Amino acid sequence: MARVSKRTDAPGFRGWLAGRTGRKGDRTFRVRLLAQAFFASVSLLLGVRFATFYQAAQAGTLPLPTRPPGVEGYLPISGLMGILDWAYQGTLNTIHPAATVLVLVALIMAVVLRKGFCSWMCPVGFLSEALARFGRWSFGRNFRIWRWLDIPLRSLKYLILAFFLWAILSMSAEQLQAFIQSPYNRVADVKMGLFFLELTRTGTLILGVLVLGSVFVQGFWCRYGCPYGALLGFFSWASPTRIIRNTDPCVDCGLCDKVCMARLPVSRSEKVTSPECTGCLDCVAVCPVSDALEVRTVGKRSMSPMAFAAVLLGLFMAGYLGARTTGIWFNGISDQEYVERIQEIHSPAYGHPGR
Repeated sequence: MARVSKRTDAPGFRGWLAGRTGRKGDRTFRVRLLAQAFFASVSLLLGVRFATFYQAAQAGTLPLPTRPPGVEGYLPISGLMGILDWAYQGTLNTIHPAATVLVLVALIMAVVLRKGFCSWMCPVGFLSEALARFGRWSFGRNFRIWRWLDIPLRSLKYLILAFFLWAILSMSAEQLQAFIQSPYNRVADVKMGLFFLELTRTGTLILGVLVLGSVFVQGFWCRYGCPYGALLGFFSWASPTRIIRNTDPCVDCGLCDKVCMARLPVSRSEKVTSPECTGCLDCVAVCPVSDALEVRTVGKRSMSPMAFAAVLLGLFMAGYLGARTTGIWFNGISDQEYVERIQEIHSPAYGHPGR
């Protein structure tokens, strides 16, 4: 007969950090929540600093406050273009180099630790989970879209990804370089910021649908609309890290299926290899039985949630510090150019080149 674990976390701060939080049947590792909160806070700080930079540029006040390169994390398409252009040209472009670095880091994370970026670092994922928790608090549960509708909706993110990949890969080296150097792309960070600073009725409607959808359906955007997550999912297939279910101690309680934000049949799988798996480890956190679920990596070695977090953070810091050390973190656009372009950013010259 399987033994129900009396899980007790180790004493001290490290034990508290490695512990679980949440009510029975809806638990997660505390270290993951803290990692999410940290990166969400950094993202918010970057947004505030970028807004200050933009306002100074709009006023023509030189020298400008330092522009935070980290905002380029919201330009994954530009990052993908940067990777391909880097392969074509042999050098990294100086327009949005941080975007390229961050996309490369996220792809490496996916190969090493599945879609850990999505569930441990992405601020949108953090907000989405918070809205889902609010939904469970308000209505007692999250809801699931009918299977006949869920499957075609889930394909949307892959179709969006396919469109972007087709658009990028169909460009010649010269066309790609022309797009990267275009007026639109040179201030793509500002254009992205203006989407939020100057929300239109359409933008408000889109955000409203995503927020409302995330309250009722856990991971609404991540599950149905995020092409970045779809891309990381493909790379995660190559990952040696996966959730393993040991059948002998498993008591078939089904809690792992209930808590899985990707709705995977963990309780009926020997190992989880789906590209939908976000690497959140909530299934491990909620499991009431010792060793029924565990994270395994190269050589079938077990990996603790603390080790998982340490590797993710290590990969991120290696990319960030490496980019800063080698001088490829900051872009090559001068303060004067930003001021000039921001003064006329609403003109037709800054429309998308593909339109």
